[in-house]
Amino acid sequence: MANIYYEQDAPIDALTGKKVAVIGYGSQGHAHSQNLRESGIEVAVAELEGTDNFKLAQEHGFTPTDIKTAMEGAALIVITLPDEVQAKVYESQIEPNLVEGQTLGFCHGFNIHFKYIVPPESVNVVMIAPKGPGHLVRSEYEKGGGVPCLIAVEKNPSGNAKEVALAWANGIGGARAGIIETTYQEETETDLFGEQVVLCGGLSALIKAGFETLVEAGYQPEIAYFECMHEVKLIVDLMYDGGLSYMRYSISNTAEYGDLSRGSRIITEETKAEMKKILSEIKSGEFAKEWVNEYQTGLKNFNALYEKDHDSQLETVGRQLRDMMKWIDAKVV
Repeated sequence: MANIYYEQDAPIDALTGKKVAVIGYGSQGHAHSQNLRESGIEVAVAELEGTDNFKLAQEHGFTPTDIKTAMEGAALIVITLPDEVQAKVYESQIEPNLVEGQTLGFCHGFNIHFKYIVPPESVNVVMIAPKGPGHLVRSEYEKGGGVPCLIAVEKNPSGNAKEVALAWANGIGGARAGIIETTYQEETETDLFGEQVVLCGGLSALIKAGFETLVEAGYQPEIAYFECMHEVKLIVDLMYDGGLSYMRYSISNTAEYGDLSRGSRIITEETKAEMKKILSEIKSGEFAKEWVNEYQTGLKNFNALYEKDHDSQLETVGRQLRDMMKWIDAKVV
């Protein structure tokens, strides 16, 4: 059974009266900055002047600065930049300004685990990884709740790295929901696997294949969209509330029998073998190298794949239908 910490186990005292520097005011950065400030912690935000995130930080009452200024006197430095840019920014702007005894904090283990960033032995290295996007970290905090977090300690020369990390998690609301102990390796590899195989890659491919199968068989694209895309939320919400059992309890007997008798024909042993192959690519660092190389060479393949899906029939029909659903806060990108 994993170690799980709650508010009584994660006193915020380790950061009380101290300064936290948040590097980047994007998805996670804006949530951590505001939540920590409202928990009574001094927060300095570092963001590029003139960017939308810089302006957003100003709108939220911060005075964003350069990284060096934000880091001065900070006990904890939280790096919330995208994985693909962290190493370059770390090397040029963060590492030269690190002081012995400071704590480096990450929200995902990618760069530490795969050694694109190797901090000096004189600083603590910790991770608080919320199990949800930044907007949820913020909205749940505002409601008086929180998003569960993972905690890991990679380096602890000061002897109090874990206490600092727990205080950070408490400050963003994570201790209200539970902080689960893990390692950089476990968080990184399981997070990448979940994204690629189930949550993003697997689910997206399943939706697309289902939609295309119905349309190719002559059914209306609008009907196929509702069956294969729109209703996914309804099912996932049931799973979120009570797992597979509650979802099956809530749907019709016909749907439940179809689930139990047909699902294994879609996700086969061959599919699972491919999952294991993807996991091995993650564990070996092969995927990390591929992604870093893709970014460094201009994202040509990434952009081509994105545009192909962005302009697909599934997405085109979906945008038209969502525009008609006035009860949905439809997003257009």
